[in-house]
Amino acid sequence: MQQMLQQVQRMQREMEQTQEALKHETVEAAAGGGVVKVTVSGDLEVKSVTIAPEAADPEDVEMLGDLVLAAVNEALRAAQQLASERMGGVTGGLDLGALGGLGLPGL
Repeated sequence: MQQMLQQVQRMQREMEQTQEALKHETVEAAAGGGVVKVTVSGDLEVKSVTIAPEAADPEDVEMLGDLVLAAVNEALRAAQQLASERMGGVTGGLDLGALGGLGLPGL
């Protein structure tokens, strides 16, 4: 029992370190052939949105909104995948149920 407790504590420390490291990793996604780019950190914080001047058509603002939305959603999916991969390495593929997510959506 003591050994199991030590393993759980070690895993918890590793998970905390991994979560901290995820704050410093980023993923990028683009939409509209790259005219809209979004960068998101591994802890799901949008870090930047870049819009090329040619995407800003005052006659079609709705399309620009759709491109931003598509890029943000794709970047968030990529960040969730990154977090899932990193955390999976810590847990060794164990299904920890509610414990595994530690507040990160998708885990």
